Amino acid sequence: MANNNEVRATAKYVRMAPRKVRLVVDQIRNKSVDKALELLQFNTRAAAEPVAKVLRSAVANAENNNGLRSENLQIVSAYVDEGPTLKRIRPRAKGSASRINKRTSHITIVVAPRKEA
Repeated sequence: MANNNEVRATAKYVRMAPRKVRLVVDQIRNKSVDKALELLQFNTRAAAEPVAKVLRSAVANAENNNGLRSENLQIVSAYVDEGPTLKRIRPRAKGSASRINKRTSHITIVVAPRKEA
């Protein structure tokens, strides 16, 4: 199913929980690049910044490596995978300890030229 015009960009080990990043990525899936960047610019969630960075990287890859124009690009797929979890310990009452899981994400965005119907 992979089209030869599809271009991808990935950010690995982003220090944000995947379920929080997925809320932002779900909003831009299947949108044009211009519309997606506009949505991310005015999104108040912290995850909007790294997602926008990955999207701009995918557009730059498409322009520089494949000679595509950014005006014609559309987000074909965007997904967030879980990265390794950093495990930390927090002291609790009576000498016990609780674990704090600091989760990481791998953000992947794939763009391709828009299909002219």
